[in-house]
Amino acid sequence: MSLNRELDPLSLRKVFAQHPSGVAALCAEIDGVKTGIVASSFTVGVSLEPALVMFAVQKSSNTWPKLRAASHIGVSVLSDQNDGVCAQIASKNGDRFRGINTVTSEEGALFVEESTLWLETSIYNEVEAGDHWVVLLEVHGHHVSQHSPQIFHDSRFHSIPIPELV
Repeated sequence: MSLNRELDPLSLRKVFAQHPSGVAALCAEIDGVKTGIVASSFTVGVSLEPALVMFAVQKSSNTWPKLRAASHIGVSVLSDQNDGVCAQIASKNGDRFRGINTVTSEEGALFVEESTLWLETSIYNEVEAGDHWVVLLEVHGHHVSQHSPQIFHDSRFHSIPIPELV
């Protein structure tokens, strides 16, 4: 076996696309304005005490500095019912939330309806990691629904069927 040593960003993007990952929308309502980003780097179970999850965001993001200012951030793990939501929230143009049904908590965390999982969070820590920030979020509340999760694999969106309960 020989390892491919090409580590340029384009090659790495194709390689990393072979790892299936969930897709999360991280959103808040800040001064009446809905703000959000999407992350395929979202990870649960970083810590149980305190309850921590994490994601990575590019340092070049124009939205993260705005979202970072929110006291609470809603994490919505997208489902098969959220077709097109990822691309729309990630868009650099237009109203990113037009036609997307959302719910806002008292603390300003914004959630996408029909998602698989909602987590109300706040920033616990932020660590520099190359061209990204790794952001640890502390979980303050959660809601689970019975929708099939959406995953990103091989640069495409797929859904995973929920096994039937016996």
